[in-house]
Amino acid sequence: MRILVVEDDNGLRRSLSATLKDAGFAVDAAADGEEGLYKASEDLYDAIVLDVMMPRMDGWQVLEALRPEHSTPVLMLTAMDTVPDRIKGLNAGADDYLTKPFDSDELVARLRALIRRSSGASSSILQVQSFQLDTAKRTLSNTKGEIELTAREYSLFEYMALHRGEVVSRSLLYERLFDETDNSLSNLLDVHVSNLRKKLGSDVIKTRRGHGYYIE
Repeated sequence: MRILVVEDDNGLRRSLSATLKDAGFAVDAAADGEEGLYKASEDLYDAIVLDVMMPRMDGWQVLEALRPEHSTPVLMLTAMDTVPDRIKGLNAGADDYLTKPFDSDELVARLRALIRRSSGASSSILQVQSFQLDTAKRTLSNTKGEIELTAREYSLFEYMALHRGEVVSRSLLYERLFDETDNSLSNLLDVHVSNLRKKLGSDVIKTRRGHGYYIE
């Protein structure tokens, strides 16, 4: 899944990006509200982490400008731990709210829950053919036990499982699984699909020639 982090504090922005990448997300970052709104408007993200107090545009202004046309889940970060501020964020269209300082594991868990809900999955456990996908533990297993996947392989399978029955284009998979530092012209996607087929079976991920991939 691809996350946008909008945070003006350089240290926190780098820390958040590293934490989310370690958790298996592709991550882009913006250093102020204007840059954040520009990137968020491209509709490339599964969720946005949005700071409130920023230069140029604050988080409230970004959210106000974003919400009329974009429904990307937004988790807001703020140093203001008051009920009116939390209510303001939720009423403005935020989907969740964390007060600084926060636990990084809680941030990751909340983001995963937001993404599940936006995809229509109420449980962290998904049954996909003969496989059980646990989006909370980020594991995939079958009757023989857990299947060892790399972080990118897991993210690819998870995204397709959350969009089961849909043909997902190659361009959309690149947008969701690789961040702005990756080379989208490489054969990374083909390699990961091939590796998953070797581990799960050649018929699990199907190809719709000229359109993309899908899981039944």
